[in-house]
Amino acid sequence: MNNSLITYLQLLAPIPEGDQTLIMASFRKRIAKEGEYLFKGGYVCTEMFFICSGVLKITVTDEKGADITHYFIKENQFCTILKSFDNSVNAPENIVAACDAEVLVVNRRELLALYQKLPYLKTLIDQITQQRLLDKIQVRNSYLGKDAATRYKLFMMQQSDIALRVSLQDIASYLEITPQSLSRIRKNPLIGI
Repeated sequence: MNNSLITYLQLLAPIPEGDQTLIMASFRKRIAKEGEYLFKGGYVCTEMFFICSGVLKITVTDEKGADITHYFIKENQFCTILKSFDNSVNAPENIVAACDAEVLVVNRRELLALYQKLPYLKTLIDQITQQRLLDKIQVRNSYLGKDAATRYKLFMMQQSDIALRVSLQDIASYLEITPQSLSRIRKNPLIGI
């Protein structure tokens, strides 16, 4: 099984070999094709994903039935709808594969049992999750008050690895501009990208 999860965790803290086995036994591999929903809003999100390859996106379905992209999450990151996962409440958000992806999945019950056996793991995953939330806020805040062309330029500078793998429709949705506007921005030689 892909042990990129263990490799990632060990960058942050040593994981004894026996604990590695317990951790990997709790996660299962899942392949998601581009556009596939890993979680559909309206329910309680009971799974946490660790992204081995690919990009996932958090979306919300608007009143017209269109998915609006709020965030992209890439390799070596955990993904869930945190409020729903932690508090067992229904979530309006979706988790969708923005491109083909391989993830490791653990359900809430199994993760809580793992935390009982390895209390340090909860602290470690909580720290990772908190830092990622702060990172997402910082990136989103960098777009505030900027015009569409500047938001696109910032996106290309801050998240170019994601830009190369997701659809232009997703990028336009994430940047809160129309696909037509994004097309015009991309054709403008003054953007410098």
